[in-house]
Amino acid sequence: MTHLLTLAACLFLTATAANRPIDRKALVMRNSPVITSVDTLASLSVGNGGFAFTTDITGLQTFPEYYRGGVPLGTQSEWGWHSFSNPEQYRIEESYQMYDFGHGHRELYATQPKTGRAKEAADWYRINPHRLHLGCIGLEIEGLKPTDIQKPRQTLDMWTGTISSKFRVKSLEFRVNTVCHPERDLVSSQIKGKGAAINLRFPYPTGAHCDDACNWTANDSHHTELITQNEHSAILKRTIDETVYYVSLTWEEPALLREKSKNYWVLESEGNQLTFSCEFSPTVPTVPTTPTIPTFQSSAQHWQHFWQTGAAVDFSKCKDKRAKELERRVVLSQWLLASQCAGGTPPQETGLTYNSWFGKFHMEMIWWHQAWLPLWNHASLLDRTLRWYETVEPKAREIAMRQGFQGIRWMKMTDRSGEEAPSKVGSFLIWQQPHLIYLAELLYRSLPPAPSKGRGSLLEQYGRLIDETATFMADFATYDKASDRYILKGIIPAQETLKASETYNSPFELAYWHWALQVAQQWRERRGLERVALWDDIIQKLSPLAATHNTHSTHDTQSTPLYLAAESAPDTYQTLALISDHPAVLGAVGIFPMSRLVDGDIMKHTQEWIWDHWNWDHTWGWDYPMVAMNAARLGVPENAVSALLMDKRTNTYLPNGHNYQDGRLRCYLPGNGGLLTAIAMMCAGWDGCTERNPGFPKNGQWDVRWEGLQPMP
Repeated sequence: MTHLLTLAACLFLTATAANRPIDRKALVMRNSPVITSVDTLASLSVGNGGFAFTTDITGLQTFPEYYRGGVPLGTQSEWGWHSFSNPEQYRIEESYQMYDFGHGHRELYATQPKTGRAKEAADWYRINPHRLHLGCIGLEIEGLKPTDIQKPRQTLDMWTGTISSKFRVKSLEFRVNTVCHPERDLVSSQIKGKGAAINLRFPYPTGAHCDDACNWTANDSHHTELITQNEHSAILKRTIDETVYYVSLTWEEPALLREKSKNYWVLESEGNQLTFSCEFSPTVPTVPTTPTIPTFQSSAQHWQHFWQTGAAVDFSKCKDKRAKELERRVVLSQWLLASQCAGGTPPQETGLTYNSWFGKFHMEMIWWHQAWLPLWNHASLLDRTLRWYETVEPKAREIAMRQGFQGIRWMKMTDRSGEEAPSKVGSFLIWQQPHLIYLAELLYRSLPPAPSKGRGSLLEQYGRLIDETATFMADFATYDKASDRYILKGIIPAQETLKASETYNSPFELAYWHWALQVAQQWRERRGLERVALWDDIIQKLSPLAATHNTHSTHDTQSTPLYLAAESAPDTYQTLALISDHPAVLGAVGIFPMSRLVDGDIMKHTQEWIWDHWNWDHTWGWDYPMVAMNAARLGVPENAVSALLMDKRTNTYLPNGHNYQDGRLRCYLPGNGGLLTAIAMMCAGWDGCTERNPGFPKNGQWDVRWEGLQPMP
C-alpha cells in the first residue's frame, strides 16, 4: 500500500509539473544577452515596432563609425525618409519597359534599363526615397576610443525593455540605462559617472544600397537649428534638403546644452548624473515637459504585458543539447521583431537597425516578418501593419492597369508611399500577391468564433481588398485550352535564379494560387456573397506540380521523380542556378497544406534530394524555417529540428539574436520571423493535425512545453 501511495504521489507531482504554467519571466530573463566586450556584431536595440534605437557597448551610440561594418547603431523610424533633389526631372514612367508574356496583351514593367536616361531614371527611383538615420546620441568624453572601454558588462533586460551598461574609462566608472517609449519615438537614458555628458551628432544620408545611412563628411549639406530652449528642455530643427524633422530633448538634473560644431550638440551635466529623453518627430512638437523616469516605467509595463499575454515556448525540460540554443533564438526573435517590425508600415529586411535596399521594404517578405504574430497571440500588431495595404491600393491598381490586368497587383519593393521601385527582378515576382489573403486569414482565425463583432469588422476591413487581390490572381492565370488547365507564366518565381521569359508553373506559386483563391472564396461566403465561378474553375483546373524523372546526380543509381524549380525549367538540376537560392518548392507543402496539386510521395523524395544536394551556401535565413515546416507536415520531425539548427552561415544567430547572412546583411529579420512561424507549427500543428508537438521527435529528448500558440492553416 505504501508503495502504491508513493507511486500515486509521484504521478500526481509529475502531472502537476507538466500542467504548471510557464514562468514567463524566468523564460525571458535566462535568454537575455550579456555582452562583455566591444563586439560590433553584438549591438543591442530598444524599440516600439515603428521606431528603434541601437546601442554600442556604452548603452548609447558613442562609436557609430566603428560599428558601421557590424550591426550599425541606427536611429530609425517608419516616417523618416529623404529624397535627393531631382534636377533632371526624372519620371518613374521612364523606367517602364514593354513585355509580352503570352497573356494576350502587352505588359508594362518598372525595370532597370542598362543605358541612357531610362537607366538614370530607374536608378533615381531605386535610391529615392531612402530611409533616414535620425541622429546619434553618444557618450561625450574628449578623445574617447573603443579601446578605452574597460571591463564592460552590458545586459538587455527584455522583461522591462532596458539596456544596462557598466564599464570603466581609465579610473572612472560609468553606468548607463537606456529604454524606448512604447508609443512615442522617444529614447530615455540615465548616465551615472563623473562629468556625465552626451553628444547629439547628425549625419547626412548616403543613399547607398546597404549601409548605416550616415555620411559624416557632408556637414554643409544640412543643418541643425535650435528653435526653443528652457532650463530643462530644447527643440532642434533638422533640415536636410527638403526634408524637415524635429528633435526634442529634455533633462532632469542641471545641465548645459551647447553647439560644439555644425550638426554636433553636447549636453553636459553639472554633476555626476544625467537623466534625459530624446524624441524624434516629423512635425513641430510642443515644448517638451515629459520627465524621463515615467518612460522607464512605461517600457517595463509594455514589455511585461507583451510577454505575459503572448504565447510562450519553454525548452528547459528538453534533453537534446541543441534545445537551449533553439530557445535563445526563439525568445530573442520575439524581442527583435516586436521592437523593430511591428509598426504602421511593412518592415525592411534589416528592420530599423540599418538600411538595406535603400531602406525600402519588400512585400514578399511581410509574411516572413509578421505571420507569426497572430499565431503567438499578437494579432493586433499584425493588424496595425496590414492597414497600410488600403492606403496604397491606388498604386497597386495602377500597376495592374498598366499591365492589362483586372484587380490590383501588389508591388514588391516599395516605401511608405507605395511607389513601385524599378527592378530587373522584383517587378516580375508574384508571390507577394496572395500575402494579404493569408495574413488576413490568420487574423480572422485568431479572433473568437461567431457571433463575433471582431470577425465581422475584420471581414468589412479587408474583404474588398481580398476580392480585388484575387481578381488579379484569376486574371493573371492563363487558360490552356489544349490541356484544359490554367498555367502561371511571365514570372520570376520565389527562387529568383530563374528567368521570367523561360519559367512557368513554378511550384510554390502554383500552390499559393490554389490555396489563396480557396480562402478568397471563403471570405466571400462569410460576407454573404456568391462564389466567383472563374475562381472555382481555376481552383479545379490549376496545373499540378510537375515532376521530373531524370537522373539528377552522378551519384544516383536510378531515376527518382522530383518536384524542383518549375515545369519549364531545363531538364537537369546540376547547374548552380537551379540548386541555389530558395528551395521554394518545399514551401508548397509547409507554408500551405497538402493539396490535390501535390503527390505526397514525390514531395518526400524531393525533400530528401534537396537535403543532400542543395547548394546550402547560397541560401537565405528564411529557407531553414521553410524546410522545417515542410518536414513537419511530411512527418519527418528530425529534419524539422535539424533544419532550424543547420550549421550554415546564413543560419547563424548572433549574441543579440540577429540572423546573420553575410558581410552585407549582418542582420536579416525574415529569418527570425520564419523561425517563430515554424516553431508555432511544430508545436501547435495545423488544421486537422491531432498530434501534440508534431514537429519534434518522439525520442524522449524534446519535452517542449508551450502555451497560447495557434495552429497553422
